[in-house]
Amino acid sequence: MSSAAAPRRRTPAPPREDVLAAAMAMIAERGLEKLTMAALGREVGMSSGHLLYYFGSKDELLLRTLEWSEGRLGAERARLLTRAAPARERLDAYVDLYVPDGHRDPHWTLWLEVWNRSQGADENARDRQAAIEGAWHRDLVALLAEGISRGEFRPVDPDRFAARLRALLDGLSIHVAIGLRGTDRAQVLSHVREFLADGLLADD
Repeated sequence: MSSAAAPRRRTPAPPREDVLAAAMAMIAERGLEKLTMAALGREVGMSSGHLLYYFGSKDELLLRTLEWSEGRLGAERARLLTRAAPARERLDAYVDLYVPDGHRDPHWTLWLEVWNRSQGADENARDRQAAIEGAWHRDLVALLAEGISRGEFRPVDPDRFAARLRALLDGLSIHVAIGLRGTDRAQVLSHVREFLADGLLADD
């Protein structure tokens, strides 16, 4: 008499953070075009159907991956900005963290894709994207206000100056991220240093 087959054990799904980390790693190693639900599923041991169940759509997966990556950057930004150092030194660290490392920087590649897809996004997705931008802006405004109060920076309007600085950073960073010829990270940092010297740094 044959014994009954043992019931199959279901492999538990990996924690959602592990899935997001795997998605970011795939973007870094293989490029965004290789990040499909099927490929990510193979990477984490899940079916593409299970991934769709957890995330609903690829757009949501990408946005959550961006939020996860931003969470890590936010923690690093907080560490840099709360150091006991001159405001100018911390501003340089903010800029250094903001600007992509080079062509196909994974975080910027993902950021550009999410914003490209946002034209058809719902209000919830737009609010979450605005929250990402808002965090960078608020931290910069606070740093500028501190530097002004200490006499390190000229008495500019912190909110207006932050908006202009971030517009400069975004525009030049996109050139680096997409690999536009004639623009690299070193040139961007040089342009930003000149902009800060002209418009923000207090006269000796």
